[in-house]
Amino acid sequence: MSKKFASEDGSFKRQVSSFRETISATHPIYKPEKGRYWLYVSLACPWAHRALITRVLKGLTSVIGISVVHWHLDEKGWRFLPYDDSNKPDDVSFTPSAELKPYDELSNSGVENHSIRYGTDGTIDHNYHFERLSQLYFKSEPEYSARYTVPVLWDLKTQTIVNNESSEIIRILNSGVFDKVADPHPDIDLLPKELESEIDEINSWVYDNINNGVYKTGFAEKQEIYEKEVTNLFKHLDKVESMLKGRYETLKTTHFSEEDILKSFYLLGNQLTEADLRLYPTLIRFDPVYVQHFKTNLNTIRSGYPYIHLWLRNLYWNDKAFHDTTNFNHIKWHYTRSHTRINPLSITPLGPSPNILPL
Repeated sequence: MSKKFASEDGSFKRQVSSFRETISATHPIYKPEKGRYWLYVSLACPWAHRALITRVLKGLTSVIGISVVHWHLDEKGWRFLPYDDSNKPDDVSFTPSAELKPYDELSNSGVENHSIRYGTDGTIDHNYHFERLSQLYFKSEPEYSARYTVPVLWDLKTQTIVNNESSEIIRILNSGVFDKVADPHPDIDLLPKELESEIDEINSWVYDNINNGVYKTGFAEKQEIYEKEVTNLFKHLDKVESMLKGRYETLKTTHFSEEDILKSFYLLGNQLTEADLRLYPTLIRFDPVYVQHFKTNLNTIRSGYPYIHLWLRNLYWNDKAFHDTTNFNHIKWHYTRSHTRINPLSITPLGPSPNILPL
């Protein structure tokens, strides 16, 4: 796939999401019900990763089902694994409560862009047996003409897309509208009122300069634009590092061990918030992919940012919602084999090894 991601001036422009509805008890159409809604996701996509993490954190794995697209993105967009009625794949009986296969270190040898391994390369479309995510978009809006992005929050009752903007999907899932039907889970609010303004402020510069900053760097098609974007990206990573260093030093005055510190080691307050959730998917991909693939190589997280590195490993190793939704195979295969304009030979680097260091 040699698709251009940059505009004529050589800079990356992100598409604006099209479907922006919500779910609430007072909504005239989209009301909270168990089994009514479905998430379509990619394990490689950081925007979809936010929704997957939130789904687990809020106890919604038996409330909202998921289908996972194949990691390879071709010129027609995302695809599902094929459904054959005469030879039904193993995951046809997939239920909303089913968990994804845990990540393991698979060799890159023998992995092809058209590999079909159910539960490893992706899943079928459990609801309509569609071949392509695009078919879902056209089912919802026959005249749709933009890109077919993930995540998609789908309503099985009206058979339409409720929302395809990840920042809004995670707020829908966090809002508490599904609390009556949710699984037992820690009482967590990712957007507490007393921190909302600070969360929004952090999200605004993290999104533009880090979440999207890695893409603006990696998809730049002129040297001067690349240098401008990569410099700006690391300027804001420095800002995150300074924030986390301050948090650590403050916690050290009231906690007796690092184990105790890590229980409260987040960007804001002493609790996990949406600010952590929205930063994590970018930074967990940083060393394994972005450093080499997007040329964000002024430094690495593990070598140059000790407090970010500790924060990242704490989330990954100490919280199943983060650990179990992070699939390094999908992440590395997708970027290195889908962006042939950047990596024309589609060779996937073996390193770094390991993808994330122990805590």
